Amino acid sequence: METELPTTDAEWRVRLSPQEYRVLRQAGTEAPWSGEYVSTKTDGVYRCRACGAQLFDSGTKFDSHCGWPSFDDAIPGAVKEIEDRSLFMARTEIRCARCDSHLGHVFHGEFMTPKNTRHCVNSLSIRLEPRDQADH
Repeated sequence: METELPTTDAEWRVRLSPQEYRVLRQAGTEAPWSGEYVSTKTDGVYRCRACGAQLFDSGTKFDSHCGWPSFDDAIPGAVKEIEDRSLFMARTEIRCARCDSHLGHVFHGEFMTPKNTRHCVNSLSIRLEPRDQADH
């Protein structure tokens, strides 16, 4: 995990690719079904691509058929929720609690899992660390 976080946009632009910067720092969205983790079943931990913080365990990932990786729970304290009224609708944005990078949105009440929650996450916001490499 990165120990020091960038403090300026210029520093973030050095650390992230242009596509990562657009999603993580400008709250962009990757095209549906285009992300590398949409169908991944590998056991492990998903970390923030910007700062390396652990965000989601692979055991909470499920097939939502929405075009983005979906998780029914986040690691406690890892994700913060923010009201998002862009696109003329009310949604709940999710961000990394450590570095404030945009991850995606969370939806409740869709009845897709027993927890009734779907964290809809951009693949560009996360990086999978397979279980044999993850911190225990």
